[in-house]
Amino acid sequence: MRLGTRWLFGASPPNSLGADVVEAVRAVEHSRRAEIPDSADGIPWFWTLTWLEGRPVCELDDGTRVIVSATGTIAITSSGEDDEEDDDSWMS
Repeated sequence: MRLGTRWLFGASPPNSLGADVVEAVRAVEHSRRAEIPDSADGIPWFWTLTWLEGRPVCELDDGTRVIVSATGTIAITSSGEDDEEDDDSWMS
């Protein structure tokens, strides 16, 4: 069993993440930087890392996820994108 963690938007991701996942997290942060000003409403945004069957799932406070499928493919989803699909459909 692996324990997850949280880290601040823009801070260094955990060392347990592979370079490809870190690259995807950084891409999300780069694209969202304008939407999340540093002093927005005084409430910082965080990433939450959990592990599903040994694969990382990184979720931003707005519901954006960086996930690694069983085949090793990295996907970035936004909240609402997969609402109509089965919750486990991304694992195939």
